[in-house]
Amino acid sequence: MYERILVPLDGSRVGEAALPAIEELAGKLAPQTHVEVTLLGVVTSLRHWVVVGEASAPVSYTEDEMKLIRGRVERYLLGAGAGLKSKGVTVKTIVQMGDAAEEILKAANEIKADIIAMSTHGRSGLRRLAFGSITDKVLRGANMPVLTVRAPEGTPNEWPVVRGGGS
Repeated sequence: MYERILVPLDGSRVGEAALPAIEELAGKLAPQTHVEVTLLGVVTSLRHWVVVGEASAPVSYTEDEMKLIRGRVERYLLGAGAGLKSKGVTVKTIVQMGDAAEEILKAANEIKADIIAMSTHGRSGLRRLAFGSITDKVLRGANMPVLTVRAPEGTPNEWPVVRGGGS
C-alpha cells in the first residue's frame, strides 16, 4: 500500500496539481494506514547572472544567499503541506540542490517511497525538446510507481517562492 509518498514541488501552481490527488488518496488511506508524505523542493540554479552595462557573467550564490533560498523553499513546502496535515497525514520536507530529476529519484530511494506523485507541465513539441521533461526522466528512472497529474487548463503558473522579494 502507499504509506510513503514523495511529492516533488517546484513552487508553481502548476507544480502543485498533484496535491489534491494525494490529499484524496491519503484521506482514503489514513484511517487504516499511517500515511507519510514527503514534499521535496529542488533548487536547480546555484548561480545568478550579474549584468553591468552590456557585459554579464554568472556568479555563484554566497553561502548566506543559499541559506536564504533554502529557508524560502522550506517555508513554501510547509505551507503547501498544510492541507495534508489537516487530514492527519504526517508531512515531512526535504530541500536539495542540484538536478531536479536526479534529486527526485535519489530522495525517493532514500525515503523508500512507495510512490512518487508529481504534476506535469504538459509541454510538447519544441518547448519539451528545449526544456526537457523532468517527469519523463523520473518515469524512466524510478523503481517505484509514478503518479502524474496534469494541471487543469488555465492554471496560472505563479512562483510563490520567488514572488515578493522579502524574506
